[in-house]
Amino acid sequence: MGNQVREIQYFFSGQHFSDGLRVTLGILLPALVFTWFGHLELGVLLSFGALSVSISDFPGPPVHKRNGMLICCLSIFVVALITGYARMHPLIMGAEVLLFCFFFSMLAVYGNRAAAIGTAALLVMVLLMDEPQQPSEVPLYSGLVLAGGVWYMLLSLLVYQIRPYKPVQYALGECVREVARFLNLKAGFYSSGERLEESYQKVVAQQIVVNEKQEAVRELLFKSRLLVKESTNTSRRLLLIFVEVVDLFEQVMLIHYDYASLRERFEHSGILDKIAGAIRAVATELDVLGLAIQSNTRYKNQLDLNAQLEELKQSIDGLNAAYAGSSTTYGGEGVIRKEESTLVLKKVLINLKNITERFRGIVSFMNSDARQPVNSDHLQYTRFVSHQRFDRKTFFDNLSLNSSIFKHSGRVALVCLFGFVLTKVLSYGEHSYWVLLTIIVILKPAFSITKERNYQRLVGTVIGGTIGFCILLIITDPLVLFLMLVVLMIGTFSFIRINYVVSVSFMTPFILIIFSFLGADGFSLVQERIIDTLLGSAIAFTASYLIFPNWESAQLKKHMLEVIAANEKYLMKLADRLRGMPVDTADYKLARKDVYVSSANLSAAFQRMLSEPRSKQKNSGELHRFVVLNHILSSNIATVAIAVSSNEQLQYSPDSLRAIRRALAVLESTRKKLSESSAAALAVAAEPTSSTAELAADDQPVRQEEKAAPGLSSEDMLLKEQFGFINRIVLDIRKSAEAVVA
Repeated sequence: MGNQVREIQYFFSGQHFSDGLRVTLGILLPALVFTWFGHLELGVLLSFGALSVSISDFPGPPVHKRNGMLICCLSIFVVALITGYARMHPLIMGAEVLLFCFFFSMLAVYGNRAAAIGTAALLVMVLLMDEPQQPSEVPLYSGLVLAGGVWYMLLSLLVYQIRPYKPVQYALGECVREVARFLNLKAGFYSSGERLEESYQKVVAQQIVVNEKQEAVRELLFKSRLLVKESTNTSRRLLLIFVEVVDLFEQVMLIHYDYASLRERFEHSGILDKIAGAIRAVATELDVLGLAIQSNTRYKNQLDLNAQLEELKQSIDGLNAAYAGSSTTYGGEGVIRKEESTLVLKKVLINLKNITERFRGIVSFMNSDARQPVNSDHLQYTRFVSHQRFDRKTFFDNLSLNSSIFKHSGRVALVCLFGFVLTKVLSYGEHSYWVLLTIIVILKPAFSITKERNYQRLVGTVIGGTIGFCILLIITDPLVLFLMLVVLMIGTFSFIRINYVVSVSFMTPFILIIFSFLGADGFSLVQERIIDTLLGSAIAFTASYLIFPNWESAQLKKHMLEVIAANEKYLMKLADRLRGMPVDTADYKLARKDVYVSSANLSAAFQRMLSEPRSKQKNSGELHRFVVLNHILSSNIATVAIAVSSNEQLQYSPDSLRAIRRALAVLESTRKKLSESSAAALAVAAEPTSSTAELAADDQPVRQEEKAAPGLSSEDMLLKEQFGFINRIVLDIRKSAEAVVA
């Protein structure tokens, strides 16, 4: 029950609901004002311009938002002007459809915001191509569309000026929430009733979401003048919280050992379920903290974490005492002294305590004035964010069949031209432009995304059409219908970026209500809407399979190379620490970030491949194994790195350096093997990962029969075991990579 309540609180205090309110206000207000003065048609055009520009109003740095909306205003004005004249000549209109669909789809080479501008421009073209306009009215109509776009832009920028820190708080709260979900999923590794394979699938999928949220916060924090160059107490506090959140996520990644071995040793004792319970308790508190950050309220703890961890400590001590006077055999590795048998459990407990400490650090930053200076390492923000180049070279370099965006743009242009001709030939309804609109909305660069969007659009339209028809059948009072319209619009624009099925289910009824105000017949309108959507969906789905198809299997080797290279760099940072060399904090965190980003990209590409036809899913079993193994590898590297940084006595172990040499040699050979099999990946392979040659050694695994030198401490024994596990993992990674390229 508590989780459901928090879900509702997250929604109503979050970015998406705020966006829904703003967009609804921006669209409705011009129409209402002009209708009041008896100029409904003019108000509709203003609202249409506002709707178009709202598509480009992505969360992000204010300068990017402003520039994006300015370009969008200019684009929709030019498109409205050209379409107003071209619509009078079918051949010219067809040429416009072909050229504009290609050009505006190509804007995706400049990122998501530019792609949204292209979508807005195409929306204007499609909705105005059947608008009855006299040549003398075209400049007026185009000017009204522009005025509506400018109105929305000013409204959006005004809201930001009033609440400049709110977007960061929204994004930061969502980021903490997704980390809490990740931690909750990690508890599954310790739960006796859950399969390890399923737990890995969930964790890897959630890591994609966490990475997306962290990147969103970085964009807002490190590309905003107010938050970086004109630092205030609030901005410093938000920056410090984010730094702690990223470090906390690394601590969450550390709860990683050989889970199969852990279960073999301790599942019978019941201690693993207690660990899972403690992890879920910490995750619950993190979730509550995320809500407090997002809503800018004080954090109120729900559970006593100290009591939870103390109870877990007593259980581990009791288990350790039970082993007193006896020896324990596990994993086929010989007899282990009783004080070593529960050391790994104590490590998990220590890590949970460290997570709790970082959690309390975030709470203290929330409740303080954050006047302390930010560490200079954290101010190297330009190294942690990507920078999009906006030049002609980027555009022209992508005019090639090697570019997925080029193939997508060509597909959109050809299919929209076909849809345009089809609707002109059939001419079966007054709103046949819905076919073109459906094609533009559904077609995406990747087949899997097109397939998913197709399904969502169809289901949402059928559900929404049914709801809309029932509303029009039951409700006749115009005031009640208008109130329903407002609610449906808020729902549409609140869910459009988080749940497309729900968004379309809200969208279809509000469109039907609008047309009912204009005198259209409800039943025939629902019927036409569904038929047009079915036709557009069928055309789009067929085209994504037949015209310049873009299969994820062709891109996966590049992602595999990137993740191996990132893990090499990460492992080199660990080697530098073991060799006693100074490691810059920013360099270490950048290497860590690269691992998370490349792992998330690989996982996302693999998930998209699974939605493609089975004939295109090449080596899916080995690819899944490769994805999971790299997640395990990066988690274990992080675990060892933290252990080494907190214990200087471990830094000069010859055995540890030999283990890293072996692991690096295997990773390097794997990367070369992959690069040889993929010409497209040579650029990634050619990049030097680090001074790997300094640590090069023979390609031999750590032998499990190697015995520790007499007198090794429990810490050394556990570290040796972890290095052995890392070496086994990199060998498995090489086997999976070889199976993929075979």
